[in-house]
Amino acid sequence: MEWYVVGLGMLGLLMGFIVIGLPIPFALAAASIPFLLDILSLKSSLVTVELKLWGVWFDYILLAVPLFVFLGELIGRSTIGPNLYWFMHSKLPLKGAAAYGSIGACAGFGAVCGSSMVGALTIGGVALPEMLKLGYGKRLSSGVLAAGGTLSVLLPPSLILLFYGIVTDQSIGALFIAGVLPGLLLVSMFFLIVTIWGKVAPQDIPGRESITPIPWLVALSAILPVTIVGLVITVSIYAGIATPTEAAGVSAVFTLVLAYFFGGLRLKGLLEALKSTMQTMGYLGLLLSSGVLFGFVMTYHQIPQQFTQLFVEMNLSPYAVLAMIVVFYIVLGMFLEPVSMTFITLPTLYPLVSAAGFDLIWFGVVYTITMEVAVLTPPVGLNLFVIQNLARDEVTIGDVIIGCLPFIGALLVLLFVLIGLPDTALWLPNLME
Repeated sequence: MEWYVVGLGMLGLLMGFIVIGLPIPFALAAASIPFLLDILSLKSSLVTVELKLWGVWFDYILLAVPLFVFLGELIGRSTIGPNLYWFMHSKLPLKGAAAYGSIGACAGFGAVCGSSMVGALTIGGVALPEMLKLGYGKRLSSGVLAAGGTLSVLLPPSLILLFYGIVTDQSIGALFIAGVLPGLLLVSMFFLIVTIWGKVAPQDIPGRESITPIPWLVALSAILPVTIVGLVITVSIYAGIATPTEAAGVSAVFTLVLAYFFGGLRLKGLLEALKSTMQTMGYLGLLLSSGVLFGFVMTYHQIPQQFTQLFVEMNLSPYAVLAMIVVFYIVLGMFLEPVSMTFITLPTLYPLVSAAGFDLIWFGVVYTITMEVAVLTPPVGLNLFVIQNLARDEVTIGDVIIGCLPFIGALLVLLFVLIGLPDTALWLPNLME
């Protein structure tokens, strides 16, 4: 069969299986098998499926994924995350301290957790009821926390950047450090949005907030663990002392010790963290394995190569190609979650980006920002539903969506900044060489 027949056939089957409600990992595998049987016998196909489903987990670097997930769960089950928000809130002598504190706490949490949903759930679970009680507007409160969760995706360590590096075979350390400056810029833009919101709709931000000052000992119990774990991850990877997997392992042990001594973590919380990590990895493991099988069939038929060649022959400008890819991901993000998009589409599209002459480390940051937009756009924006579920009786999904719009605008502005000034992402990695 011609490559385009196979490509359209696999895509059509995949979309059909997803529409009828088949979980994405099973949909990926089911869409691959008919075309696998076309090139291999039944016996050989079964062996190939087995090797692809299990063989992917022999990749040493993938051990970093469950370790980073476990690290985030440990902090989420301890008092470190809530105390971090309490510190940021109570120590900011500003109008709108709870909103600024939420963004700062999400940024701090993002420095030790690579999951957007875990970040939104951990900080939002404490901050949203508090902000509503203090008199903050529903849209501002929910929008700040849903968007704040995306900081965990851009600031290192990031699971999306980790998966991107695995799929594209790029340096994980370089990708992590490339996200630092854009991440800090995004934090600043979120702060600016809250300031402008307070000017435009002052009724959404209370004039005075009745808060209980956090004792410094309790504050240190939140700041020190986040600082230590963040430094262990960043310094060890960027200085070449440890691989991402080794850094994740050491950080997970550090977090376990610090969560026990400083975060009030006990056996019940540890068991819950382990259970949640296993549930998350059960899904991610199936998704990654079936994604590799899907990619194997596409690569056998040279779909990525032929797709890239087709666009090269069209003589489109590099920025036209980039614009098409970004728009494609933003639209697709309305229907699929980021990890699924990574394994379904990235193997086909990243060679096109490379052929257009763009740096793949730089594109990793651009790609991650489009994934941040994806978790904030309906109908499948994960962070929207995470935040709405935290205050279902008071906040509607419409409130969350409208509240997120200015922050989605900030993400799009950051996207244009990166395209116009690539050194925003590349300066630090180049400096570290």
